[in-house]
Amino acid sequence: MFSKALIHLKTSDPILHKIALEMEPFELSIHPDPFVRLTRSIIGQQLSVKAASTIYSRFELLFSGKNITPALLIKIPDEKMREAGISYQKISYLKDLSLKVLEKEIELDKFLELPSETIIQELVKVKGIGQWTAEMFLMFSLGRPDVFSYGDLGLQNAIKNIYKLPNKPTLVEMEKISSKWSPYRTYASMILWRSLNNQPK
Repeated sequence: MFSKALIHLKTSDPILHKIALEMEPFELSIHPDPFVRLTRSIIGQQLSVKAASTIYSRFELLFSGKNITPALLIKIPDEKMREAGISYQKISYLKDLSLKVLEKEIELDKFLELPSETIIQELVKVKGIGQWTAEMFLMFSLGRPDVFSYGDLGLQNAIKNIYKLPNKPTLVEMEKISSKWSPYRTYASMILWRSLNNQPK
């Protein structure tokens, strides 16, 4: 689909198209376990990539080689998770996510069939998951090709640089620019991040 996105950008946004031509092609993918992906997103919030990776590796060890599941996570004592480097606040978020999945308040196995806006509405029910985390989940876990995150600072900075704006773009400016990329706004976002060497994980 990267090639289709390039064809679209060639006519809709020649500036971004030129930048994309300098990059290695890439494709979106669907993560096999959305629950695992969400736990990683929560743990990694407001941390550097390196710190998040270190803490998540310790978190994985708490499951004794077994799969990370809501049923197992909910039974791990908070103190054990705190020893792994996870803050008590994030522990409460992880437990809230687990509980909502176990009680089927959120049905992750049905997400592939749902529209993106519905998925965002479901995910923000979880403590600690906001609009940005939900949008990253759509992009990097479900491989949705037409998602744009207006609140992402990296995207704002890249737009300011590429389109030579005097200040960070306003919401109206971002809507006007990003509308040209639809239905490939996720691909455009990844091109923008890569232009900064700053892609979310």
